[in-house]
Order: sequence, then structure tokens, then C-alpha cells
Amino acid sequence: MSKVDDWRPQVNPWFIAATMVLPTFMVALDTSVANVALPHIAGSLSAGADEATWVLTSYLVANAIVLPVSGWITQVVGRRRFLIISIIVFTLSSLASGAAVTLDMIIAARVIQGASGGALLPVSQAILLESFPQEKRGEAMAVYALGVIVAPVVGPTLGGWITDNYTWRWVFYINLPVCLLAIMLTRLLIEDPPYIQAESPKSVDYVGFALMAAGLGGVQIVLDRGERADWFSSSWVLLVCLISAACLLCFVIWELNTEEPIVDLRVLVDRNFAVGVVMATAYGIILYGTLVMLPLFLQNLMGYTALESGLAISPRGIGALVSVVIAGRLLRGADGRIMIVIGFMVLAIASFLLGEVNLLISIGSIIWPNVIMGLAVGMIFVPLTTIAMGSLPNEMMGTATGLYNLMRGMGGSVGIAVVTTLLARHTQLHQSMMVYHLTPYNPAFQESLHKFTGLFSSCGDSVIAMKKAYRHIYDILLAQSSLMAYIDNFRLIGFFSFVGIPMAFLFKSVTSRKGMGSVIVD
Repeated sequence: MSKVDDWRPQVNPWFIAATMVLPTFMVALDTSVANVALPHIAGSLSAGADEATWVLTSYLVANAIVLPVSGWITQVVGRRRFLIISIIVFTLSSLASGAAVTLDMIIAARVIQGASGGALLPVSQAILLESFPQEKRGEAMAVYALGVIVAPVVGPTLGGWITDNYTWRWVFYINLPVCLLAIMLTRLLIEDPPYIQAESPKSVDYVGFALMAAGLGGVQIVLDRGERADWFSSSWVLLVCLISAACLLCFVIWELNTEEPIVDLRVLVDRNFAVGVVMATAYGIILYGTLVMLPLFLQNLMGYTALESGLAISPRGIGALVSVVIAGRLLRGADGRIMIVIGFMVLAIASFLLGEVNLLISIGSIIWPNVIMGLAVGMIFVPLTTIAMGSLPNEMMGTATGLYNLMRGMGGSVGIAVVTTLLARHTQLHQSMMVYHLTPYNPAFQESLHKFTGLFSSCGDSVIAMKKAYRHIYDILLAQSSLMAYIDNFRLIGFFSFVGIPMAFLFKSVTSRKGMGSVIVD
């Protein structure tokens, strides 16, 4: 074995593992901590609920786009230096997000934050794997996975508590002390291995990266702003779609013909990986779609505080933690395809349970479907990632993980855009259908009008009392039409979850191999 292969860090690798958990935790936390603060962000910046979700989608897309280029940057500046730079940029963009006074400012800051966060995850994972010998990498990745799993558990509750007791801006400011500690520990404990220092960097595929960024960025603009522009009836939406489609088509052609592609699309020739990418995209749509809807439903319709909505959502992470441990053990002897099928079936059941909500439910009616959904997450993600990567050679792992995570992030962005659009459209649809019943010829309406007029008549003037009665009835109509839109969305996600069941059988069976302990759990 050469000195390069036999290299080990000078400090205890468990200190390195603890250091790498910090930036990993912060990046994973920022994908969920802002969810419960969305209504507050929207109110503070004079934005609608659909506009506030751009705070999430801009982060996800930027996070995904930077993944393919992170390997090249490490060869240019070194892994340790790149990690420190990424943490610094993440810290500064977190401060900018908290200080934003307009929606455009916070979206720009979140784009930068997502880009720096996207670089942190693969670099910190690579450092962790390099620091441990082969036989201990499974234990190291368990620590790494713990940071990724705990963040979604803590995120909604922490975000809710901060928002209720201070302000939504501290949801972003809270990153500062953790990031400063991560920078200090990285400077003290982390070192680059000899092959990172010795290797000359490859030339970067600037054309491919530009085409990918332009194509995916255009898609995101359309997803975010298409609803307000009435989609393809708007000339600019149509133009951006055509430009994005052209960029992505040119990107595919370029990547298949260049010698050193930034994303080697030839990896999609592997059937398991190609199926896995499609299923990961669907998984992202379902996961992020429900994560966005629940805080909006609980705070806007149920009157929950940000903390209460966070407490109702956090049990999903507990369910995921349990199922990840179980799935990891079952995967040693069970067929991963069957586990995926069960996971999607459980995911559908949880979505249909959420589709039974009404305005009188208790918090338990939200907690238990979230626990069930969390159980489904682990049953899907662990075998899905393992099977998708299981038949690829080791030299293609870097490209495969980048593309896999990119498409999962894009799926999340698509899911958020779709559910917010459907919420707005279906609310209008149900409202237009229900308002027909508010006529003088409807006995139920007349009875309610007289009842509420009598209640408000104690205020004095009978005319004012009747106006208040009309307003109260209309408020009930708005709440009910919005409730029906949420129910439609939850049920739609339930039906969409069934798509994963037949797709699981498109996988070729693979056997678990040494080194698969390095699978990222999210």
C-alpha cells in the first residue's frame, strides 16, 4: 500500500467526525427550520403565501446546482480551504437572509446560502470518509447520518420557538455561532490528504455548467412566478420555458460529447441508477410538498403558533430516525425493492390520513400521520439509495451522488411549486362553487344569517349587525374553501405516492457490497 493510500490524519478521526457534523447539521437544518416561519416572513415582507415559498425553493435549487462543480473546486483550492470558504459564505448569507427587508433581498441571500450549503455536504462527507480506515467508515457515516436526521427533528420546533419568542430573522441568525465554531475547529483539526495537494486540477466544463445553471434556473423562475403570470398565457413564461428547454437540451448534447463533462450523463446508462434518479425526484416532490403545506395549514387555518406547528411536524423526524435504523438492518437480508414498495404504500396511507383533516381536529391528528410519514421516509430512502448506487463502479460514485442529489432537490422544488399553485387554484375553485349557496333562497343560509345577526345585534345598530353577520359567513366560506384545497392536495400526494410501487420492480436485484455504509441518509 502506498503512502498516499495509507494516509491518516494527525488528530483523532472522531474529533474530525464531530467537526464535520456541525456544517452538515446547519445545512440540513436550514432546509426545514424556515418552513414554520413562512407565514411570518410573508407578513413581514408583504408577500403572499405562494411568494414566501420562494425562500425555500431558491435555497433548494442553488443547493442542487453547485453539487456537480464542488469536486473540481476542491482540486483547485484544496478541500480544507474550500470547506472554510463555504462555511464563511454560508454564514454571511445567513446574516443577509435575516437582515433582508424585501422579498427579492431574502431570495438572493438564500440563493447564495443554498449554493454554499450545497458545497458543504459532499466536501464534509469526503473529509469524514478519508479520515477513517475502511472498516470504521460505517460507524463514521452513522455519526454523519445522525446530524442529517436530527436536523429535521429539531428544525421545525426550533424555528417555531425562535419565531414566537423573538422574530423570524433569528431563524437565520442562529447559524452564526455554530458556523463560527465550525470554522475554528476546521482550521485546527482538518488537513488535506497528500493526493488532494499533489493532484493537478482538471479543466472545468464551463460551458456545461453555464447551460445547466441557465436551464435549471429558468425552470425555477417559471415554477416560482408562473402562477401569478397565469402560466403559458403569459408571453414571458413561454419565452423562459423555451430558453430553459433549449439550454437543457444543449446541456445533454454537450455533456455526452465533451471529454471532461461536469456531469457525466453516461452514468444514466445503468438501469438501476436511472430508475433511482426518477424515484428520487418523485420522493423529493412528495417530501417537500407536504413539509410546506402543513405549517401553512396549521398556522393560517388552525390558528397554531409557529412553535405549536413545529411541535406537530417534528415527530416526522422521530419516525425517520427509527425507520432508518430498522431499514439499515433489514437491508442486509431483505429485498430492498419490497422495502421501497412498503415505504411508498405507507407514505400514501399517511397522505390520505392528512386528507381527512378538518377545522376541529386535535394536534394528534397531525402528529400521527407525520410519524407514519417519517417511518415511510426511512423505508424508502435507505434501500432506494443503496440499490440505485449498488451496480455502479466506484469511480462513477462522485458523479452519481451529485446527479442523484441534484434531481432530488429539483423534485423538492417542483413539489413546492406544484402544491402552492394547486392550493391557490383549488381555493378559488371551491370558493366559486360554494358561494352559489349564499343566496336569499337557501334556507340554511338564511338561518345562519339570522343567527349571526342576532349574536351581533348586541353591538347596537341592526344594519351593522347584519353586515357583520355577512362578513362572518364569508370568512367561514373562505376558511372552508381553503380547507378543501388542502384536502385535495394531501389526497393528490397520496395517489402520487402509488407511482413508486410499480417503479420499484424496474430495479435489477443487487447484493450489498463493502463500502455501501457511506450512503447518505436524509
